[in-house]
Amino acid sequence: MRKNLVIDSGMKELWPAVRVGCLQYRVKVEKKNEEIWKYLKRDIFKKVKDAIFDYGINEIPNIRESRAAYKTFGKDPSRYRVSSEALVRRIGQGKGLYEVNTVVDVNNLISVESGFSVGSYDTSKIEDDLVFRIGREGETYKGIGKDEIHIDCLPVLSDEKGAIGSSTSDSERAMITEGAAEVLTLIYSFSENEDLEAALDYGKKYLETYAGAQDVEAWIV
Repeated sequence: MRKNLVIDSGMKELWPAVRVGCLQYRVKVEKKNEEIWKYLKRDIFKKVKDAIFDYGINEIPNIRESRAAYKTFGKDPSRYRVSSEALVRRIGQGKGLYEVNTVVDVNNLISVESGFSVGSYDTSKIEDDLVFRIGREGETYKGIGKDEIHIDCLPVLSDEKGAIGSSTSDSERAMITEGAAEVLTLIYSFSENEDLEAALDYGKKYLETYAGAQDVEAWIV
């Protein structure tokens, strides 16, 4: 069943341009797809390095707007980096990207190509009604491969059980493992341009091509 996502009015008030691109699909998560890594190394890493050269990391389109939104929400974007910026920095440093699994690898591909933060969640681990909001004072969760993350003032995805993820780092609760059968991938946009529509289109194609996604539903909130 398609998840119901809304954007909190308080967040909209502070940053009216906020939108979320949604992709929900069935999938069999595999350890690795060799083709995506060939594509990343042949085309995408070069494109990202060119963008760093042209703009400087903080001014890359969609990273720039995300950083500005973080400042407006009260979070220091240099200390709590938007995830797309963190990935782009790794590529710029010649470290490449982590190999996780087919869904997470596509998630990261969409993020570095678009400049948007992207999060993927196991739908069986989250409730049907979701809210994208600003993290509350004192709110924390255990990040993937990290200690407790202080998510106050960060853009946060939550359900009635609490926060699930953010555009900086997701929680362990709904992380994608090889046991996930249905996934919700969210593209977090703080920009007024039409890059979100484009990212949703090529994101769907990448998920089908490199992760074997089926019955993909795509929509924008």
